[in-house]
Amino acid sequence: MKKIKLKKLIKNLPKKPGVMARDRFFNSAVLIPLIKIDKKYYVLFQKRAAHIRQGGDICFPGGRYESSDKSYKHTALRETKEELGIDSKDIKILGQLDTYVAPIGAVVESFVAKIKKKALMHMHIDKNEVEKTILIPIEFFKNNPPIEYTLKYEVHPFSIDKNGEKQVYFPVEELNLPKMYHKPWGHKKHKVWVYQYKGEVIWGLTAVIINDLIKKF
Repeated sequence: MKKIKLKKLIKNLPKKPGVMARDRFFNSAVLIPLIKIDKKYYVLFQKRAAHIRQGGDICFPGGRYESSDKSYKHTALRETKEELGIDSKDIKILGQLDTYVAPIGAVVESFVAKIKKKALMHMHIDKNEVEKTILIPIEFFKNNPPIEYTLKYEVHPFSIDKNGEKQVYFPVEELNLPKMYHKPWGHKKHKVWVYQYKGEVIWGLTAVIINDLIKKF
């Protein structure tokens, strides 16, 4: 057996730690568009079209990182162009928030950007993905903290389908794991933030991002 050399380990350790097992997650990027109108800054949101996944939710422009993307910043800019028709020449990236690993199994890179006012006037919304856009002043979020709720997550190693048959996802009994894993486990509580603005509700991932952004003003 070859002698284990720590030098090789040290050489292969990441110089800048990232997200472990990242390829197992849904990797994505979003743009947080800020627009100055009459000396006030607004955040530009979009409402997802009703017929797509998570339809009706309010979110930022963005989406899945594709292998053809040069970077996560490129992903955010590409998706903004596709969804809202705002070209990268009208977008100035100001910086990036921390990487967020969501409980739903998604890793999100969030880029804060300033959008030219003229771009707002010439948007071409993709109606297949976006129902409408919404402008909300930064002051609203600074003056109105989110309402906090709690969800509870459980891990289910199996489920019972509509025919009453058991569908096993993780063979805990065959693996002879402790009894505690033979039924749903975890019971982890997860905080959910909710903002309400003129009849619209912002929650979930988008609320987490905006809550983090506002702390930096």
